[in-house]
Amino acid sequence: MKLGSPFQLVLLMCSFALAAYAGVRLLAGDWFLVCVWFAGAALVHDLVLLPLYGAVDRAVLGALGAMGEGGRRAWAGHVRVPAMLSGLLLLVWFPMISGSAARHYTSATTLSADGFLGRWLLITAALFACSALLLPVRLRRAAKQRPSADH
Repeated sequence: MKLGSPFQLVLLMCSFALAAYAGVRLLAGDWFLVCVWFAGAALVHDLVLLPLYGAVDRAVLGALGAMGEGGRRAWAGHVRVPAMLSGLLLLVWFPMISGSAARHYTSATTLSADGFLGRWLLITAALFACSALLLPVRLRRAAKQRPSADH
């Protein structure tokens, strides 16, 4: 087994120490509810979200299946990445996007909570547009790297 550099080992030990400190601080309050929340989050992820990810991924691959194996692989990443980033943004900002936390946000910051849904939709559109613009570049580069049958 090859060990990392001393810097990597020190960095790893510091990250473990920070995680231990955060865990002690987190569990110092209501440790039972924190543990229930972590267990519930793991169960929801493994029993609900992971099968959902898999079903959506299979649906995307099935929709792209008519393109052949190479085309499907090239297109799949260009759908997966923007969808994953958009989903992550939705997960993090859902209270603001849905408007359920608008009153709290306005009272805490004195700023308007309007526009989060529109911004999220624009970011999602931009992510898919950038991905769509990169796909022809990637396909062209792959075609140039493939040896031709004539040579």
